[in-house]
Amino acid sequence: MKLKDKVVIITGASSGIGKALAIELALRGANLVLAARQYVTLCQITQDLQNQYNVKAIAVQCDVAIEEDCAALIKQTILTFGRVDVLVNNAGISMRALFKDLDLKVMKNLMDVNFWGTVYCTKYALPEIIKTKGSIIGISSIAGYKGLPGRSGYSASKFAMNGFMDALRIENLKTGVHVMVASPGFTASNIRNTALDKNGVQQGESTLEEEKMMTAEQVAVIIADGIQNRARTLIMTPQGKFTVFLSKFLPAFLDKQVFKVFAKEKNALLK
Repeated sequence: MKLKDKVVIITGASSGIGKALAIELALRGANLVLAARQYVTLCQITQDLQNQYNVKAIAVQCDVAIEEDCAALIKQTILTFGRVDVLVNNAGISMRALFKDLDLKVMKNLMDVNFWGTVYCTKYALPEIIKTKGSIIGISSIAGYKGLPGRSGYSASKFAMNGFMDALRIENLKTGVHVMVASPGFTASNIRNTALDKNGVQQGESTLEEEKMMTAEQVAVIIADGIQNRARTLIMTPQGKFTVFLSKFLPAFLDKQVFKVFAKEKNALLK
């Protein structure tokens, strides 16, 4: 798929991977519908993209946890552009707390955004994407292949997204719709700074070494290439690929290695 003049919806586009992907796709000539809760920030981003890259872009305030917002997002896209070629389900939140200490409202919040947000947007966009034989993208995580300690709700939401996208792909084998799951490794972005603690309060500071991670810009290039090549699955780091391999063939060994890694993070939850 050539991206020039295609209409691409990106949720969670006000920062991190979503914002970086918007810039990368604009560079490739795509017209953009950027969705997030931060409307003022979105408006500035869309203005910058139109000025720099000579593409069309609109901002739509949208909380993907609210079904009506997702329906309105797709409706606004059709009213403005008359079509949808690509939906990128990128909006997401994280968490950091042991399950035994967790207020269950935190897990519900993560499922509402990370899983149900993907389901809602996809439900309303799918009929239009079938018409264009376009793409549905889910931005997942290695946490969707291996449960991570202190991130039970995040892993659960990404496992659920992966299963949903896998079923959707099979249902659309004959429709021409492309379904891709993209799983970055740890990426330097604000998702850990805004991760929820056991009470649902943003932790405010990353506990991991951000400077050693992939940048959002690097991730955006890989995702854009994957959309163009209609790839099935993107696992973006050697560590991620090794983790998926070990989870299939040496799961007990992997459990111990994951424990060791997270026992070394700053203010470790595991002892």
